[in-house]
Amino acid sequence: MRGTTLSPPNNCWQPITQNVPTNQSKRSNNPIQFLQFSNKKNQAHPLPSLAVKPSQTQSPLTPISGTNPPLVVVGSANADIYVEIDRLPKEGETISAKTGQTLAGGKGANQAVCGGKLSYPTYFVGQVGEDAHGKLITEALENGGVCLDRLTAVASAPTGHAVVMLQPDGQNSIIIVGGANMSCWPETFSDEDLGIVRIAGIVLLQREIPDSVNIQVAKAARNAGVPVILDAGGVDAPFPQELLNFVDILSPNESELHRLTGLPTESFEQISQAVVKCHKMGVKQVLVKLGANGSALFVEGEEPLKQPAISAAAVLDTTGAGDTFTSAFAVALVEGKSRNECLKFAAAAASLCVQVKGAIPSMPDRKSVLDLLHSI
Repeated sequence: MRGTTLSPPNNCWQPITQNVPTNQSKRSNNPIQFLQFSNKKNQAHPLPSLAVKPSQTQSPLTPISGTNPPLVVVGSANADIYVEIDRLPKEGETISAKTGQTLAGGKGANQAVCGGKLSYPTYFVGQVGEDAHGKLITEALENGGVCLDRLTAVASAPTGHAVVMLQPDGQNSIIIVGGANMSCWPETFSDEDLGIVRIAGIVLLQREIPDSVNIQVAKAARNAGVPVILDAGGVDAPFPQELLNFVDILSPNESELHRLTGLPTESFEQISQAVVKCHKMGVKQVLVKLGANGSALFVEGEEPLKQPAISAAAVLDTTGAGDTFTSAFAVALVEGKSRNECLKFAAAAASLCVQVKGAIPSMPDRKSVLDLLHSI
């Protein structure tokens, strides 16, 4: 299949040649070069500031220009088949589910919808099959405000899907069938194909698509000076060193960090030692998601930044919470926020996510996140 292309589309958000001066593009330890963007109708898209408590900052809430370069998510799209169970079945055992339903999901689609619902211009680059599940995902992405010019429907593979076994405490176990996510990609992307990556403000990757795709995208982004965040979730296989070489921020949870390093991650001290091994692998920044214990950002040579979890009124479903956290962190980062602000914004988004069942249906909008931040 040669239909997938990563070149800039002819609608949605378009680059303008004028650049924002360099001294305005480096804020709060975030050296991201900003390009100026407009949409196809040249309409402004003001975004509320991420200031946590306006009364405690030097300036009040002010609109963020809608000319920021886009978030580009290259990744997976799945139909999530939910079954609610009292407990996981034992080997050879059959149990009955309380309920079952199919919802749109997949780590890439989740992260893209999160970006769109946070009112940030977002592209999704991925593949679905020409089937009912593909239509379900496409509709969910559109409703989430995601630009789909780079979404491809392939005839030779079904849409990826996952079986999500949801337990009463909100925890889940997931089995993934790759489908179109893992096949039919071009073997080699042309220079023109990678155009959308080069004009991105930040690129989000995960491991539910082939490593070869991630490597090409990450390399193109690095060569263009575009930051890359790699969510470590997905296939349980060794990380190619070539991929890690082009990653700016690696974002695992504790179990993924354990699998990557082979080291225990049961305490913060152990997590810190595992992160040191990641640094030795070439990743300078590691964003660790710690579930109910919050998160921590480790930058090589600096003290880690810790962010406690923001309490949720009720935890109904943790599916998609990690994707929400990573995407919200990326949005705040590309908007030029400090690392502490990025962590807090992401924590608030994840707190809202776990209070709703489903992955994409649980993604919060920007106003809800800001309202939560202003209330604490």
